[in-house]
Amino acid sequence: MDVDISPMVERIEGRLERLGLDFAAVAADAGLPPDLLQRLGDGRAPVPRGQRLVRLAEALSTSVSYLVGLDPDTEPPQELLEEEQGSLGLLAGDEEALLRAYRRLDVPSRAAALYVLLKMAGPEPEPPSAGGRRPGRGKGKARS
Repeated sequence: MDVDISPMVERIEGRLERLGLDFAAVAADAGLPPDLLQRLGDGRAPVPRGQRLVRLAEALSTSVSYLVGLDPDTEPPQELLEEEQGSLGLLAGDEEALLRAYRRLDVPSRAAALYVLLKMAGPEPEPPSAGGRRPGRGKGKARS
């Protein structure tokens, strides 16, 4: 689900006004950068996802559904609650960019992109051997 950032920034600003808070305090409570709201408004930051989005909603005393523009009784899409692999340090920047682009494709386009990438990459490398162990000689067998 793509979230339209401008209305989200407006909802965040509305919550800040209603609660009488400034974003720096909310960001500190949520463990987010203090300039995130400015960067969101300028289009220089992606919408937070996963625990970052949940903590932001909690710090603003609202729900994730409200922040992303859904009816408050509607569950937010699972993809917004999943952690970004890049934020977990599991993907390099270029891998994260490829994954974001892939997720924006429709199903037939995903299949075509995957086909092209697999053809370009060639066959999978053979897994490394298991250290030269002979079959039938398992670890952990005690001799008597």
